[in-house]
Amino acid sequence: MPVITALKTHRRNKERVKLYLDDEFAFQLPLLDAVGLRCGQELCQQEIVALMEASALQNAYDRATRFLAHRPRSADEVRRYLISKEVGQPVIAQVLERLQERAWLDDVEFARYWVDQRQRHKPMAARALRYQLRQKGVAEVVIDEALDRLDETDAAYRAAQLRLSRYRGQTPRAFRQKLGGALMRRGFDAETIREVTLRCLQELAESDSDYFHIEAEA
Repeated sequence: MPVITALKTHRRNKERVKLYLDDEFAFQLPLLDAVGLRCGQELCQQEIVALMEASALQNAYDRATRFLAHRPRSADEVRRYLISKEVGQPVIAQVLERLQERAWLDDVEFARYWVDQRQRHKPMAARALRYQLRQKGVAEVVIDEALDRLDETDAAYRAAQLRLSRYRGQTPRAFRQKLGGALMRRGFDAETIREVTLRCLQELAESDSDYFHIEAEA
C-alpha cells in the first residue's frame, strides 16, 4: 500500500496540507483532514479516495466563497459557476448545502438585495427585475415576495430624475421622446411613462425656465 512520506503545510494557505505518497506529491488536503495522518502511515485505496473527495469538496467550497466575496449570489449562480470550473454535481450539492447551512447562500435575501440595489442605483420596472432574477435561477414565489413592495411610479420617477441633466436644451417634444424611450428600456409600461414624463415636464417648467429650448418647437 502507498506510504505517506511527507506532509507539508502550503506556503500561501496555512489551512492546506500537501500530501506526498511514496516520495511523490499526491494532492492537497484541508488541514483538518490531515490532522490524523502521519509520515510512515500506509493508506489503502479506499482511504486515498476518501481523502481525495475531501480535498475536492474543500477546493470547490473555497472557489464558491471567493465567488461570493464580490457580491451576494443566487444558488443557481454559484451552481453554474462551479459547473464552469468542472466541479462534479455531487460535490456542488454538498457545497451549496454547506453554504446554505452557514447562511452564506439565501435566495430570499439575494432577491431582496438585488431589488434594493437596482432601485437605489438604477431604478427599473418590476417586469425588468423579474426577468433579471429569473435569469439568476430565483424561484417565482421568491421573486414575488421581493417585488411585493415595489412602487412602479416612484421607481420610474427616480429613474427619470437621474437622466434630466442629459436632456437640458431639448424641446418639450424631444424631451418626452427621449425620456419616454429611456423609461421604456427600463421596462415601465406606457401609462407609467406618460404620468412620470408629464410630471417632470411640469416640474421643470415651474422650477427651471431655461431648461427647455422652446424656439425649436415652432
